[in-house]
Amino acid sequence: MCTTYLVSEIISEFDGLDLIGYPRLVRLNPNIPWKTRGNGAICVRMGRGGGRRLHAGEISGTSVFAFERELPGSLPDDAVERMSNIMETNAHFHEEKTNPAFAVLQKKPSPSLYWRAVRGLVTRQEVEKQVSGLGEVKKYKNGRGLIGACSAISWVPRDRTYEIITYRERSKWGSPRRISDESVKGMDRKTKHTFNNYDYPNERVAIAPNSPCPVLFGIRGDEPEELLEAMKMIDSEDIDRWHLFLTNQGTDDHLIRKRVSDIGMYESVVVAGRVTREPVDLVGGHVVFEIGDGSGRIECTVYEPSKQFRDIGRRLCLGDEVRVFGSVRDSPRTINLEKIEILRLEERLCKTSNPTCPKCGKSMKSLGKESGYRCRKCHTKAEEGSAKVVKVKRQLELGLCEPPVCARRHLSKPLSRMGLEANDLTLP
Repeated sequence: MCTTYLVSEIISEFDGLDLIGYPRLVRLNPNIPWKTRGNGAICVRMGRGGGRRLHAGEISGTSVFAFERELPGSLPDDAVERMSNIMETNAHFHEEKTNPAFAVLQKKPSPSLYWRAVRGLVTRQEVEKQVSGLGEVKKYKNGRGLIGACSAISWVPRDRTYEIITYRERSKWGSPRRISDESVKGMDRKTKHTFNNYDYPNERVAIAPNSPCPVLFGIRGDEPEELLEAMKMIDSEDIDRWHLFLTNQGTDDHLIRKRVSDIGMYESVVVAGRVTREPVDLVGGHVVFEIGDGSGRIECTVYEPSKQFRDIGRRLCLGDEVRVFGSVRDSPRTINLEKIEILRLEERLCKTSNPTCPKCGKSMKSLGKESGYRCRKCHTKAEEGSAKVVKVKRQLELGLCEPPVCARRHLSKPLSRMGLEANDLTLP
């Protein structure tokens, strides 16, 4: 199924309540081995609304509005029972990794829960203890979904983006999607604050999923009003419903600055160091190199799906100084690269010819690797560094580099947002 699709079901079921702020789509730690594919959770705040109305969606032709703030009120007594019906009707319990849960809370848990869930490992027992007394929860199967549900509620944004997600008519679920490539490229050119729309080098639409889920397409950006216009620019099959989400996607919230010796399991890190082993190509097309920062060394891997991004890894040399961004894999221990910043490039020299004998002017002969040179005629010797060399132009430039759109993770901040933090965090 699709977690975000449940927003429509919740809004429809609780039609006597107002939506407070945009629904929230919160991505959590991408390294957890038993996560769902996108490790996403949703949070819907409902009650009695006041203040400015925000156009937040549409269900079968009927507009959905969210309110800027909440007025005093209470949830219906049967809220848990109604949520149970939504979950049990929609969840695919036969799927191995489907372990859903929900929470109906009157008060938010500490924001620290979100930060631990997006950057580390949180147990279900920890979550149950933290939300005790704040409301009611219900778990299915092993109940790990409760971690995501409560963490999404606890999120207080430091940075934020938005995503407008459109959904297909139910009769078309599982069939090929009809979306015009040209309209996606046109939208990408005309909008200023959207990102990750189209992968130009690989000629791939990036706004549509590959799975047979209800989603038709999703457009991400920094301005809700622009996303509404962007959606209208897409030439596609009919849209059954859509919702505008407040999200933590594209924020790098999962990353922690670390020294190599301090890196823990399941973390995503930012590490600065020097290349200590030349890059090599592995079977399957992956590229591996090693960096060290004085506290230790660790391999960095650029995987085949990263396509052209692998060339950055291949062009690194011993001594280059870099800052790597990525997720830690424990076995084999490596940082899976999401971005890399080239801080300093080592000078690279190429030998053009052996040295000339200073006595007789003849070309000298190499005595072997790092053993120097000797003249064939008069046997004069010369040091290894006396060969004639030229400086090789490096095929790298200083600065940040990222993989193509098709290989970027939900949480990874694109270069277009680097240095940009949300300046409007007033919405509930």
